[in-house]
Amino acid sequence: MLTLYVKTGCPYCAIVLHQLAELELQYEEKNVGDEAVNAELIALGGKRQMPYLVDTEHNVAMYESADIVEYLVATYGKGDTGPARDAANICVPT
Repeated sequence: MLTLYVKTGCPYCAIVLHQLAELELQYEEKNVGDEAVNAELIALGGKRQMPYLVDTEHNVAMYESADIVEYLVATYGKGDTGPARDAANICVPT
């Protein structure tokens, strides 16, 4: 199961959400605007930084949108990380 911790308006979160949609992956989205979710994120990852991906199927957890996108494409895509890495460099309007 994939879980993504996000913050409303976060451009880096938007990049990861876009990649999840491109790969048509099912995931649970948790917004740190909820104080309980915020505390859960800190307990899991040790800091309040978004996005934060947890993949329980592969026992992986990580920060950094570019790393998350690369991981998602390598693990759940066709294995081509070129466009995914480029997607992480897209400017997303805030």
